Amino acid sequence: MNSFFETLKNIWKIEELKNRIFITLFFLAIYRLGAQVVLPGIDSVQLAELSSRTQGGGLLGILNAFTGGAFANASVFALGIMPYISASIVVQLMGIAVPYLQKLQKEGESGRKTINQITRWLTILICVVQAPAYLYSLGALGVPESAFILGKTPVFVFSSVVILVTGCVFAMWLGEKITDKGIGNGISLLITVGIIASLPQAFFQEFTSRVTQSNGGAITILIELVIWIVVIALCVLLVKAVRQVPVQYARRTASGGFDKNQASSRQYIPLRLNASGVMPIIFAQAIMFAPAYVGQLFGDSSFGQWLQTSFSDMFGLWYNILFGFLIIVFTYFYTAITVPTNKMSDDLKRSGGFVPGIRPGGETSEFLDKIMSLITFPGSLFLAAVSVLPAIIVQIMGMQQGWALFYGGTSLLIMVGVAIDTIQQINAYLLNRHYDGLMKTGKKRKLG
Repeated sequence: MNSFFETLKNIWKIEELKNRIFITLFFLAIYRLGAQVVLPGIDSVQLAELSSRTQGGGLLGILNAFTGGAFANASVFALGIMPYISASIVVQLMGIAVPYLQKLQKEGESGRKTINQITRWLTILICVVQAPAYLYSLGALGVPESAFILGKTPVFVFSSVVILVTGCVFAMWLGEKITDKGIGNGISLLITVGIIASLPQAFFQEFTSRVTQSNGGAITILIELVIWIVVIALCVLLVKAVRQVPVQYARRTASGGFDKNQASSRQYIPLRLNASGVMPIIFAQAIMFAPAYVGQLFGDSSFGQWLQTSFSDMFGLWYNILFGFLIIVFTYFYTAITVPTNKMSDDLKRSGGFVPGIRPGGETSEFLDKIMSLITFPGSLFLAAVSVLPAIIVQIMGMQQGWALFYGGTSLLIMVGVAIDTIQQINAYLLNRHYDGLMKTGKKRKLG
């Protein structure tokens, strides 16, 4: 424990790192403040029904958590950063089929800037569609007409749409500034802080249910916390797990060629067990809205009622069976488009590297693709298991749905992934200044 506090003290000795941490905290505070600012023309006192619907878990609870409570507050940041995430996904998928985007991806920094600009414009377009839909859905979500002080007049709708679009763009700008001038990935940090903001309230509701209502008592709370820590540890292993493929590089001669008679250096290609991150869950979550809508098309028929009933409850059996299956499918799909084994094989061949026992070129590409297929299967199963774990916990332990959402799914994986990425960046600054990292002893390292 003393070494941990010593390491924290070393962080403040590095001026650049200290400034970046302060900038990150300042921008995050602005985002949290904006999440509490209600849209002009809406009475915040009459939003109680909307807040109660989002606190009970479910799809609305996930959406509200991703926006840091701004969705339930009818805030200027009600759309959150999700339109930007959606635009990024669309642009990434279009990069597979659109030659223009493929060309930009190969142009380095200049191409990346152009792609970012395309993503920003697409974000605005998505916001323009989502903002009116959000305003007109408030009534269906329990907000009374009297809450709209000026009524849903064209002036109110237009001004609110402008504010919501501006709020999303401003949040996107905050995320980019955190990435450039702060610590960690700004967009991911904004989502993580929003998720963490709802954690104390969810735990308090669970504590109240268990202790004050004699529903298991303090011992049950302790068991739940132990299970939660174990799940977090397993998620860390999932994020960090890699399969190391040995690679050898022939040493170059003075003329720049490769000498096969010289001893070669041995390195590794790290292939991640979960190369797709949380994207399969996000894709699957988006698809899971479809069955209930399809059920509405069948009207009052038995099949339509079954679809609406079974796939509207995210803690139900059929919902989670389909959800887990889609996650496995999308894990393979997203891994295939994000891990270019052909390009890895070509780069390896050009640099004089080879996998022992495998011919460079096509055979190496097939070998890497086979390994990715083998390690993606257990990775996808684990990802699906973590995603449906909240539903299992609710059914077995009778846990509050809001607290159960932190036992798996997108929320937990995002928190774990962002925490690991941020710690790694802080460690990089400490190691560059010859200090040990956060997970090691906090002593000054000697040069030489």
